[in-house]
Amino acid sequence: MTKFVFVTGGVVSSIGKGIVAASLGRLLKSRDYSVSILKLDPYINVDPGTMSPFQHGEVFVTEDGAETDLDLGHYERFTDTSMSRLNSVTTGSIYQAVINKERRGEYDGRTVQVIPHVTNEIKERIRRVAQNRSPDVVIVEIGGTVGDIEGLPFLEAIRQFRKDVGRENVIYMHVTLIPYLPAAGEIKTKPTQHSVKELRSIGLQPDLLVCRCAQPIPEHIKAKVSDFCDVPEACVIAASDAPSIYEVPLLMEQEGLAEQAIRLLKLEPRTPDLSAWSTLVERLYTPTQTLDIAIVGKYVSLNDAYLSVVEALRHAAIAIHAEVSIRWISSEDIEADDPAKHLEGVHGIVVPGGFGTRGIDGKIRTIQYIKEQGIPFLGLCLGMQCAVVEWARNVANLAGANSSEIDADSENPVINLLPEQQDVVDRGGTMRLGLYACRLEPGTLASQLYDQPVIYERHRHRYEFNNAYRNLFLETGYVVSGTSPDGRLVEIVEMPDHPFFIASQFHPEFQSRPNAPHPLFLGIVKAAAKRSGNPISSMNEISAGAPMAEPGNRAEAVADPVA
Repeated sequence: MTKFVFVTGGVVSSIGKGIVAASLGRLLKSRDYSVSILKLDPYINVDPGTMSPFQHGEVFVTEDGAETDLDLGHYERFTDTSMSRLNSVTTGSIYQAVINKERRGEYDGRTVQVIPHVTNEIKERIRRVAQNRSPDVVIVEIGGTVGDIEGLPFLEAIRQFRKDVGRENVIYMHVTLIPYLPAAGEIKTKPTQHSVKELRSIGLQPDLLVCRCAQPIPEHIKAKVSDFCDVPEACVIAASDAPSIYEVPLLMEQEGLAEQAIRLLKLEPRTPDLSAWSTLVERLYTPTQTLDIAIVGKYVSLNDAYLSVVEALRHAAIAIHAEVSIRWISSEDIEADDPAKHLEGVHGIVVPGGFGTRGIDGKIRTIQYIKEQGIPFLGLCLGMQCAVVEWARNVANLAGANSSEIDADSENPVINLLPEQQDVVDRGGTMRLGLYACRLEPGTLASQLYDQPVIYERHRHRYEFNNAYRNLFLETGYVVSGTSPDGRLVEIVEMPDHPFFIASQFHPEFQSRPNAPHPLFLGIVKAAAKRSGNPISSMNEISAGAPMAEPGNRAEAVADPVA
């Protein structure tokens, strides 16, 4: 029988529910329990795919092509388990399903209401995660804050769920804030008391309290919280601020979070093996050098817009016992200034993905500067397309070369929709989403980095390399090092005679793990270290991981090479 842990948040948003849920998942996996984590988001969007990155940060893409909240990235990175579209549910998707059922007459003419129809749909989505892979434990994070009106149907659904599956199979964990007031020199428990009171008013009594605080919480404060919130003192878990999110599982283990959850769920107590994770954190905190890497993008005012890119760089840096210092550069600033003003002195540059025309010329100018200065470069999705446009203009001498996304009337659209996509009106219908196979060309940088002939990577884009120009690019020296298995779609391009210049149509950042860095990110970080004057000794290096070699949903995701 699968057990369920429901995670709610109180007092303030961004309290860290996702990291706490992911940390508990890591601790359970360290005890050899299988885990899946589900995010319930109260917003009415069907998914975050059409949302601006400034709203909720990056859109994380799963192997089966779901566009999801960035918390699913944390779940995957902490538990080293691939999630699917089943692991992301929004209010919009729930209401869409309920309305579709009503239109099909599945409710037999009844009045459709929040209770029971909406709550039943929510409960069904939770059950599907348990039925899909039969994990030992399903952790369910409810987005938002207790008291938000849009979250009430989810809270009612999880209240009912305990009755449905048995009290011994469900626990409620509430992540809350215990602020420290510097002026008073005191830690205050009242916000947590009120948050628990709000939770109890709708029929939910937390079994575990995870209390966020800027500093350690004394035992007498834990005792006070225990008394006022009716939670055993051993189940009041202190979550003090940590320098890195990757230390949080170790802190939660010290506080006994997993031990108490296992006891409450009546699971078999097991000894955790956190040795590899401890070593990872130790390497993270003891770097031997700092590498200055620029991210030149459109959404740099909100770092979460490129969360997986940043984490992938950190994973690679940990592997070589280094740390990365991110230099955030708006591509619009590059358009207005000399690129050297912003990029001089960096050891490597990443140009990440995005949509739309804003800042494109700045990305193209950045890539021209990279070529001229010999700076290690990694282009991702739109970054790869900008690299193609730059080559077309400055090497292949194609007048007016551009992407048809940027200039629909370009006389040389080197990036374009595929012919069969031209007449598709629905935006989602032209998107290539999820996991696809890529065949690597022997003897190329990509082949050297991956060290395998076929890889599987996640995509999220609409436009492709225009094959009408492929021969011209090859004749002028460009290297196409990765294609779809049928050779039709260009997936990776390289520039020869450069210290490190590689760009992918896919998003490798989604498959990087803290204990298994992605080969492309490991490659650019090692190249950056070399440029800094401190090349990495192989004795000091952790090998790249290969989660892209054995995807969990490969058969479904690569069935059709053009989504």
